[in-house]
Amino acid sequence: MRRKEKRLLQAVALVLAALVLLPNVGLWALYRERQPDGTPGGSGAAVVPAAGLGSHNQQKKIFFLGDGQKLKDWHDQEAIRRDAQRVGNGEQGRPYPMTDAERVDQAYRENGFNIYVSDKISLNRSLPDIRHPNCNSKRYLETLPNTSIIIPFHNEGWSSLLRTVHSVLNRSPPELIAEIVLVDDFSDRGVSASFDGTSSRNSGILLGN
Repeated sequence: MRRKEKRLLQAVALVLAALVLLPNVGLWALYRERQPDGTPGGSGAAVVPAAGLGSHNQQKKIFFLGDGQKLKDWHDQEAIRRDAQRVGNGEQGRPYPMTDAERVDQAYRENGFNIYVSDKISLNRSLPDIRHPNCNSKRYLETLPNTSIIIPFHNEGWSSLLRTVHSVLNRSPPELIAEIVLVDDFSDRGVSASFDGTSSRNSGILLGN
């Protein structure tokens, strides 16, 4: 009887181990197969050293997919460095220290957040990079189509809406943005504002009803 119980327990343990390990093995295989960025471990990617560099110099690596398409690091490292050095109200995603006068219910009723505080935070606010560290080495196709970005809004706080536009412009490769379209979804609150020109991108911005 004890031998049967022991075999039954072994069988149950094997089934449980299979249920735990096999899905992880499958997910890892799927990750390797679908990793298109040329990072180490990616399937179907080739790395070749750039020509013309001496053996004593650090060679620049060029990444290709299996079909010969070139990969590119789209990160703007200089912009990332500048963002990391910014200080001020709300910079780096830090909370804004409010005074008693700024803690008014009206500011929350109209927008669902304190619009008075939002107006005091820069439109080009910096944010910390909360992605996984491996995201910094991701590479994607060098040739990509551009796109139109459509942002619908209804009675939106104007500073938060403009901050969204600035964030898109400042954190996206300019050649990939065809236009940004702001669609006013029947707002009944009058707004009037213009862009302050602090964005460094030259993309078309359209405002329509």
